[in-house]
Amino acid sequence: MKKIIPFLFILLSVFSISCTKKTKLFTADDERFAYMGRIDFSEKAKPKMWASAAQVSFVFDGSDCSAIITDEQLYGNYHNYLNIIVDGVVQRIKLKQKTDTLQIAKGLARGTHTVVIAKSTEAGIGYIQFEGVLCQKLLPAPKAATRKIESYGDSITSAMAADTVDIPCDNGEWYDQTNGYMSYAAITGRQLDAQYHLVSASGIGLIRSCCNMDILMPQVYDKISVRDNKIEWDFKKYQPDVVTICLGQNDGVQDSTAFCSAYVQFIQTLRRHYPHTAIICLSSPMADATLLAAQKKYLSGVQQYLHTTGDTAVHTFIFSKQYIGGCGYHPTVQEQQMIAAELTPYIRSVKGW
Repeated sequence: MKKIIPFLFILLSVFSISCTKKTKLFTADDERFAYMGRIDFSEKAKPKMWASAAQVSFVFDGSDCSAIITDEQLYGNYHNYLNIIVDGVVQRIKLKQKTDTLQIAKGLARGTHTVVIAKSTEAGIGYIQFEGVLCQKLLPAPKAATRKIESYGDSITSAMAADTVDIPCDNGEWYDQTNGYMSYAAITGRQLDAQYHLVSASGIGLIRSCCNMDILMPQVYDKISVRDNKIEWDFKKYQPDVVTICLGQNDGVQDSTAFCSAYVQFIQTLRRHYPHTAIICLSSPMADATLLAAQKKYLSGVQQYLHTTGDTAVHTFIFSKQYIGGCGYHPTVQEQQMIAAELTPYIRSVKGW
């Protein structure tokens, strides 16, 4: 009997340890998940994300965690990238198959851990579908920030061609260097302790898009899937304190009357959804001297006109320099940080944050 008791004690101890490590599936409709960005919840347990930097965050207790992600796998072979942030440590990965069970944490110190899963690529690469996580215990998500920002833009806002850590310029697929989580819009949101929505598509313009694109921002600004111009967005779900508009790089120098009229109309359209929002019109961070000179005139004229109509919550911000160090003369990740460093204090001054 004396020999049996220690054996039973060891056996029970091993069983106890194995039980504490057992994981459980928590589906995506669990209220302890927090979502940010324009997301399609028509399937509550399988929400779809098209937008750059759209994300889900959660807190788990334990040492291991996996997430179940389905990739649209557009055109049969395009795979989205994700940014996975565990306790503040960021990793960017590319999905490899239609449905992945991604091990996002293994062998961590026992305790609570915060996770963010953000879509790195933009709408033109298709959606990702979040289906849930496998972990030991899911805890309530962090409280959402009360400040809210929404950013309309093109490839600059999507941070296309910015990240060359894994694949250098002119290698891989055209979207391999996109990192929406590290765009100026997302960085600015985090620096201001604000939620942020990116409404952006590479190549898009206000009155002229590039690269054989068949859409303009005023046609798709109200969609969840911007590039495909589908799934109506409910503006009541998200009322931003600040809207930034960074359009015009793809338009180039245009007839000033046509461009300014379209810009005014776009702002007035947004104003019907956002009666109390500060709207900030940005110059293009990629603009050369000729385009920048034109944009200064355009944006000044737009602001002045809207102020005469009584809309004094429209502002203009001109970036101090050109940022073209990345692929195809786009801003690099480091330059996206510099763009955010310019914009963040301006928003603080406008909002008193």
